[in-house]
Amino acid sequence: MELKLYDTLTREKRVFTPLDPSNVRIYVCGPTVYDFAHIGNARPVIVFDVLFRLLRHRYGAEHVTYVRNITDVDDKINARAAEDYPALPLNDAIRKVTEKTDRLFHEDVAALRCLPPSFEPRATEHIAEMRTLIELLIKSGHAYVEQEHVLFSVASMSDYGKLARRSLDEMIAGARVEVAPYKRAPMDFVLWKPSRPGEPAWPSPAGIKTPGRPGWHIECSAMSWKHLGETFDIHGGGIDLVFPHHENEIAQSRCAFHTPVMANYWMHNGFLQVEGEKMAKSLGNFVTIRELLQDWPGEVIRLTMLMTHYRQPLNWTTNALRESQRTLDHWYELTADAAPGLFCADVIAALADDLNTPKALAALHELRAEAAKGSAGARGSLKASAQSIGLMQQTDAQWHSFRPASVAIDEKKVTALIAARNAARQVKDFGESDRIRDELAKMGIVVKDSKDGTTWEIAR
Repeated sequence: MELKLYDTLTREKRVFTPLDPSNVRIYVCGPTVYDFAHIGNARPVIVFDVLFRLLRHRYGAEHVTYVRNITDVDDKINARAAEDYPALPLNDAIRKVTEKTDRLFHEDVAALRCLPPSFEPRATEHIAEMRTLIELLIKSGHAYVEQEHVLFSVASMSDYGKLARRSLDEMIAGARVEVAPYKRAPMDFVLWKPSRPGEPAWPSPAGIKTPGRPGWHIECSAMSWKHLGETFDIHGGGIDLVFPHHENEIAQSRCAFHTPVMANYWMHNGFLQVEGEKMAKSLGNFVTIRELLQDWPGEVIRLTMLMTHYRQPLNWTTNALRESQRTLDHWYELTADAAPGLFCADVIAALADDLNTPKALAALHELRAEAAKGSAGARGSLKASAQSIGLMQQTDAQWHSFRPASVAIDEKKVTALIAARNAARQVKDFGESDRIRDELAKMGIVVKDSKDGTTWEIAR
């Protein structure tokens, strides 16, 4: 069965052929560690974890190398450190911020059932590789030194913009181009810059006497080169990174090593909205992974992400979370005493078609239907196939032991309201009955009426 992946560079779905089947190599841009990771950050982590699992299944776990970096030098980190720890020297404050944020990120993604990458390099541990790349670019005429800065000369690369498929004029018009006296052209970007007093600083390349620090883009070129080589199989990240970050990575790596490509396949996941709107702190809909994990198991969040194809925009809703919760509740109940069985061929085929997780989930739902009819084989296959995409990683008892941390229910009040609602229904006062149901709903309570009476549960 062929594995096909959509390549952003060629704008087509292509059969995946690794450079070396004994060492399939993938690089994904990781977090900048200055704040809690939000659900937009969770999407590429989950998407490329599914790809990592699929590649391990196909080529063997020992034959796949997955690198996801940590950016631990950045202006945002400096600003957060100064804000959170004003009494400390900046470098000490930065260390506190990055260590804490790094720990929280790893706790969050582990709760989302993501496997750890093969390597997780930190930018500050790869300054030597960045300096080497910068020296190579200067030597080959693709970079220049001006006012203690080193900049990449975009004009030196004839096909710059190929990934974004934009002309230079379009990129200048659409980008927030920094106007600076040390630039020869507006689109030239910083490879190295001088550090201000108190900021993180290292000896500069190219004979520059002032200590400095790297630009954002050079970090990923250096880390991918160190751990995967000059050219590797797959580079991934969010669609927002296509330009300028990935475009600039390509420019740096190709021009430094004189290679036709940096990665053979470029994969990007789509944007995420919250209840139909762009996520923003100003709109009050900015949601962190940590906040979600207070109310939902990590597997519910993961399944909700996988319900939409990774390249499509994802609309994040509470209703979708509830649907995922009900789905997993049922799957766990059906497979409580089942041993993992054979992988479902339809699930694997769907994943091999550019990670078509909605189609894979449809195959799992078909297995669920067979399992509900009593098929032991379907129960075992459902468990194994769900586990192959990072779901159903717990026992049935562990799954049902989860209790939302943020839900505090006054059971006496709930009981009294239900009694009042039942009394209203008996005298056919349906307006009052509906009002009480709405009040319970606002408290996070779902009311269920049946011939045996009225029951309630916490909404999820």
